Amino acid sequence: MNPAVMTTNLSGLGPRHQGKVRDIYDLGDRLLLVATDRISAFDVVMNEPIPDKGRILTRLSAFWFRHLQDLGPNHLVSLKVEDFPPACQAFGDLLKGRTMLVRKCRPLPVECIVRGYLAGSGWAEYRAGGTIAGLTLPPGLVESDRLPEPIFTPSTKAQLGVHDENISFPAMAAQIGEALAARVRDLSLALYRRASQWAEPRGIILADTKFEFGLTVNGELLLIDEVLTPDSSRFWPQEDYQPDGPQKSYDKQYLRDYLESLNWNKTPPPPPLPPEVITNTRNRYLQALKALTGEELD
Repeated sequence: MNPAVMTTNLSGLGPRHQGKVRDIYDLGDRLLLVATDRISAFDVVMNEPIPDKGRILTRLSAFWFRHLQDLGPNHLVSLKVEDFPPACQAFGDLLKGRTMLVRKCRPLPVECIVRGYLAGSGWAEYRAGGTIAGLTLPPGLVESDRLPEPIFTPSTKAQLGVHDENISFPAMAAQIGEALAARVRDLSLALYRRASQWAEPRGIILADTKFEFGLTVNGELLLIDEVLTPDSSRFWPQEDYQPDGPQKSYDKQYLRDYLESLNWNKTPPPPPLPPEVITNTRNRYLQALKALTGEELD
């Protein structure tokens, strides 16, 4: 296990923006995305890191960027420190394995969620009114049921500490335009189907996932951020799948379930995480990496 990285402050690399998980350095026409070991739940960043989490997310995202690139371009330029600008070389040991050099673009102000199963906020909304993001679903479904077809349910992209909210496709189209909204919806569904076809023979159910997209200055649509990681997806072990209740998972749901068991209002400050919760969360992320890629973390 490597020492955990909670934050970075790398001098000489230009302006830094700190997201929930990533420290982003502006290199001009490129960005340096450093995946720290921070973890968030309910849009609140926990005080304790999950060791190696940033390296796991980077390894998985790089795998999926390669596997999905024929469906559309993505922002990844390189994972190799030697390909990074000269100012990065002094920080090679820190950056190695947890950093992506990417093309710069303007992120779309929505999160593109695809659901193949009924879980999380989708299950809560369906239980309340039979819909998700304005889409009417068949009656009588139970928690964790497989949906007849994957559905696209966009959400707002919340600022730090603010909860995302499901929105309808028309609301998304009003924000970014009808043609672009249709394009990212169709691409998101294609990416989800391709990923599911890869995961299922390897014993993993991809219940749902979140994609993000951006536009370059030339108007090219890019798949950006992270892709199909335990932070952005629900991964269920197929051998344990039983509809009509919550599922075992290789993702952040374990942490959410722990936090739900506490008397916490899901606003900062977060409660402290016990050592066993940190260890168990890390192990689930490692299991996802191994099952999906066949790789161990070095």
